[in-house]
Amino acid sequence: MGNKVLKVNPKDNVIVALQNLAKGETVEYNGEVFTLQEDIPAKHKFYISDMNAGEEVIMYGVLVGKIQHLVLKGMRMSTDNLKHAAEPYEFRPYHYEWHAPDVSKFAGRTFNGYHRKDGRVGTANYWLFVPTVFCENRNLDVIREAMHNELGYAVTAKYKSYTHHLLEAYQKGEDINNLDLSAESALLNNTSRPFKNVDGIKFLNHQGGCGGIRQDAAVLSKLLAAYADHPNVAGVTVLSLGCQNLQTQDFLNDLKERNPDFDKPMFIFEQQQSQSEESLISEAIKKTFLGLVEINKEERKPAPIDKLVLGVKCGGSDGFSGISANPAVGYTSDLLVALGGTVLLAEFPELCGAEQDLIDRTKEEPNARKFMSLMKAYSDSAERVGSGFHMNPSPGNIKDGLITDAIKSNGAAKKGGTSPVEDVLDYTEPATKPGLNLVCTPGNDVEATTGKAASGATLILFTTGLGTPTGNPVCPVIKVSTNSSLTKRMGDIIDINTGDVIDGKKTIEQMGEDILEYCIKLQVGKSFPKQYC
Repeated sequence: MGNKVLKVNPKDNVIVALQNLAKGETVEYNGEVFTLQEDIPAKHKFYISDMNAGEEVIMYGVLVGKIQHLVLKGMRMSTDNLKHAAEPYEFRPYHYEWHAPDVSKFAGRTFNGYHRKDGRVGTANYWLFVPTVFCENRNLDVIREAMHNELGYAVTAKYKSYTHHLLEAYQKGEDINNLDLSAESALLNNTSRPFKNVDGIKFLNHQGGCGGIRQDAAVLSKLLAAYADHPNVAGVTVLSLGCQNLQTQDFLNDLKERNPDFDKPMFIFEQQQSQSEESLISEAIKKTFLGLVEINKEERKPAPIDKLVLGVKCGGSDGFSGISANPAVGYTSDLLVALGGTVLLAEFPELCGAEQDLIDRTKEEPNARKFMSLMKAYSDSAERVGSGFHMNPSPGNIKDGLITDAIKSNGAAKKGGTSPVEDVLDYTEPATKPGLNLVCTPGNDVEATTGKAASGATLILFTTGLGTPTGNPVCPVIKVSTNSSLTKRMGDIIDINTGDVIDGKKTIEQMGEDILEYCIKLQVGKSFPKQYC
């Protein structure tokens, strides 16, 4: 173990505990000695001086909260003694100078991807099923079960086998407590897939398309069009009921507007025009099967790194997120931008308190003002229902050291690195400019990854301190742990451990290079993140 504590920024008046510290213990940082007034769990912070009510608390070099009552040097930061506060932001003429990292070791490197006719490169080769309305979800479930089981894409194979053996043992009167999943685990890995170049058949079940307001259907249409046009998608099957708000023609119009040259194989089925449900489902399966035969002819080929579109996301965050995983991913982002690639930073509700830095880094004034407008709209909508950004941290966030939204947000913003902001995108808008793009999405993990994929992310780096199963249908999600303890506990869903930064074994820069190396090698052959399926 390296240092016990860390001050993130020289301006900070709080210090982070890198390991559990006990009441009465003395710790030293930069020649100053602190006697702890209470237990300070790892990931939490303590105050470096006595402070009175109303005084400002600084972390990451910015305002993150205000003291509620007298606190003493060495006391733990808590929701009782600190409340959220953030500096106001504005547009101001600002000349931002970016010092790009050295990328010489990555010069000329390639990844293996699927080259599309429009010049984009996918990191996977999927067939996509799209319902225009929730009424078709049942049909999608039937088709999924039939095709996944027979074609080797069922992720439930080992669990079905496990359940079968439990039932068999129960019927024989045997002790089921001695049965575990290990014997079935090999089934998923050894499943034979007849279409070696098809990485999956994906199904976009949803609860929209009818009811609600027409604007909901319009947004859904753009979202489904974005997924159909995604570079990781090679073909599409569309199921429609017929009478819903989101008409098939609306979807096709949005698809044409997004990509006038869309030429992927696409099959459309409308149930109210079909002879029977059986004929609809059997025909959809048959046509899709023939489509799989065609897209299986596509093979991975080397592509320059600048063809990668990297989404960066955090969820199940903890007090180490802004110290290890997010800054490491931020360095990866800077490396990719310096190499000509594209990075998508989203979760606008989790940029509260970090706005001024992002505004100052935005190259064009209209984009800076667009960002400000979107942030204000989000804040206003939350306040209208009696909430606000100040209520962002979840109970799990708070328990693990994220006391205010400004602390959480400034740590979250680290994922975007330090490069200039090239563009600002609303939900479903496609990323067309290389470099760092801000994408307006909710903070909700699933909605945020959905929005990044809609804007074109072909890989998502997802940092987590507490663990989460969140994935995405069309974009492989790479899980990056903030701490070694989580990696040991949930290693089956963690791909990269940045706990080495906390433990003093690696620097942020070394970790960032390791992450980019992982992204590059991920595309070779059939190597995928642990939750790829």
